[in-house]
Amino acid sequence: MSKRFDGRVAILTGASRGIGLGIAERLVSEGAKVILTARKPEPLAEAVAALGGDRAQGIAGKADDVEHQAEVVQRALAEHGRIDVLVNNAGINPAYGPIIDVDHAVARKTFEVNVLAALSWTQQVHRAWMGEHGGSVLNVSSVAGERPSPGIGYYGGTKAMLSLLTKQLGAELAPLVRVNAVAPAVVKTRFATALYADDEEGTASAYPLKRLGAPEDIGGAAAYLLSDEASWITGQVLTLDGGLTLTGGV
Repeated sequence: MSKRFDGRVAILTGASRGIGLGIAERLVSEGAKVILTARKPEPLAEAVAALGGDRAQGIAGKADDVEHQAEVVQRALAEHGRIDVLVNNAGINPAYGPIIDVDHAVARKTFEVNVLAALSWTQQVHRAWMGEHGGSVLNVSSVAGERPSPGIGYYGGTKAMLSLLTKQLGAELAPLVRVNAVAPAVVKTRFATALYADDEEGTASAYPLKRLGAPEDIGGAAAYLLSDEASWITGQVLTLDGGLTLTGGV
């Protein structure tokens, strides 16, 4: 394994499990020190222990809480003196069903976590470090944001906005800061369980590569986009879907 992130410090939101933890594992394996955030302290502590206490630390809080964001950024600078990488992975999907029926309070909360929080985290690290020293930001979007997605239409709408935000920030923050995104299809995580648990084999059969994604699939792509090997890439959304969208699937 290469050491592309030796000496670098990363903040990852929503990283106590699933895709966020998968990305953290890859970054740590390549030399990074990581600061994980998540709402619940217990699984966050478990994730930190699994990564290694000398390479990882956890700070519990809500991703859309501006005071929590500021605390994480300031602690990162106080303890490590730099912030090279930001991964905006925190996301929620509390609504299922036709978008015409979505509850407005649920819609607002989903937008605040999936979109505004990612923008706010980026603002925080940009003002505190990256605006002067440079860095790389990765947003975790979704193929649900690329076309209508039955049952998760509002969630998909927020991810479409996150993808557009990625492009806008990529244009605005260059040349010192690169901003990219990954847009996964169904990845085998607890967050996505409802989308495949009843018939995993049947769900996977729609994918040309005949399997669902795994967190390490996203971790590998994320590490590339965040690394210097992708230094001429910004404002891009990389679809990671096992070929699903090639056949018109969502």
